[in-house]
Amino acid sequence: MEAPYVIELSGLTKKYGDFTAVDNLNLSIRKGEIFGLLGPNGAGKSTTILMMLGLTEPTSGTVKVCGINSTTDPIDVKRKVGYLPEDVGFYEDMTGIENLLYTAALNGIPREEAREKAERLLDRVGMTKEAGKKTGKYSKGMRQRLGVADVLIKSPEVIILDEPTSGIDPAGVQEFMELILQLSREEGLTVLFSSHHLNQVQQVCDRVGLFGGGKLLAEIELTDLHKQPHGLDDIYNRYFGGGQSHE
Repeated sequence: MEAPYVIELSGLTKKYGDFTAVDNLNLSIRKGEIFGLLGPNGAGKSTTILMMLGLTEPTSGTVKVCGINSTTDPIDVKRKVGYLPEDVGFYEDMTGIENLLYTAALNGIPREEAREKAERLLDRVGMTKEAGKKTGKYSKGMRQRLGVADVLIKSPEVIILDEPTSGIDPAGVQEFMELILQLSREEGLTVLFSSHHLNQVQQVCDRVGLFGGGKLLAEIELTDLHKQPHGLDDIYNRYFGGGQSHE
């Protein structure tokens, strides 16, 4: 039996005056899958994510996450979803573990349980040695790893990653992508990974939606492309042209 849908977008549209940022988007993402929202900067990916999180209202259409309407019940959605943006905001005069404990407190997790969970998550993301360092001293890659732990501390059902590898060196990107893949498989998490980097999306995603001009241009099952070495590259270039997104 096919897994149920965790994210459902129906006719989702967002207009700013005469400009249409997201245009009649229909998309369903299954429980436990890693879905890549792939497209150039300015395609409307971040606007779509903001509507999923209930941080901006659609002009028309509906968005449901874990069966909850993001527009009418945004607080309930936030309890189910962990969000990692391009640049994570931490209290820079607090240590890594202090930031995690603060997030846990905001989510009503008892302190003893929170500390045990924070220490376990820091170990999972390879940040145990940096736990006592103030986050103002962290590199971009370290901040994103701590961001993953911060997202996971409230035990979300869905993780949304919006350009999470921007500014990280190549070795750090590889480690980050392997971490996301491992966590998704071991924890059964549903992951929405928004990026303009074709390589990264190919590396971890089960399915990809090509997004451009506010529209979903194509949906591709990556398992269907394994026999074609340049399959996704060719499809991407057909819509967006070559010369980018292969970092």
